[in-house]
Amino acid sequence: MQGAGPQFASVVPGVPLYEHNPIPGVTQPGTVQWLNPGAFVSAVDPSTGACSGGDSPQTCQFGNSGRNAFRGPNFFWSDLYLTKWFSLSERLRLRIEGQFFNVFNHPNFGLPSVVLAGIPGKPSTETGFGALTYTTSPPTGLLGVGLGGDSSPRMIALHVRLEF
Repeated sequence: MQGAGPQFASVVPGVPLYEHNPIPGVTQPGTVQWLNPGAFVSAVDPSTGACSGGDSPQTCQFGNSGRNAFRGPNFFWSDLYLTKWFSLSERLRLRIEGQFFNVFNHPNFGLPSVVLAGIPGKPSTETGFGALTYTTSPPTGLLGVGLGGDSSPRMIALHVRLEF
C-alpha cells in the first residue's frame, strides 16, 4: 500500500483493514470494495502532491505499512475431465470426452488496482481506493495464453474420437 509517491502509507490503529461493503464517494460503480480507505493515511495528499500538514520532517515521512502486509481475495478454480469408452466391434472403439474448465463459473478477482492511500475524511482523495476492478483466470491449456484460454470465465470442450 503506498501513499502518493514512493512513500508507504501509514495504518490507522484500531480501524479494520478490510471493508467489503460499498463506500459512498469511494467505491466506483461496477467494482467490489476490498480495502478500507479509512484504515490508511498518506503523508502526501494525492490530489495536490504536497505533504499533509505542511512540508516538514514530522508530517512528510514514510508510513508504517510494510511490503506484502495485506492479502488479496481468495482464488477458487475447479476443472473436471470425463472420458467414456465404447467398444463398437473387436477393432473399433469410440471415445467421448468432456473437459470443463472453471466448472462452477466462480469469479476470481485480481488485486486492488488503485492502491494510493488518500487522506481520511477527504473522499475526493480516496476515490477507487482498494477496489477490485477485474477478474483473473489461469490459462486453461485448451486454447492457451493469448487465444482466450486465459480470460474465459468458463470453458467446455467436447471430443469424440473413433479408434480403429
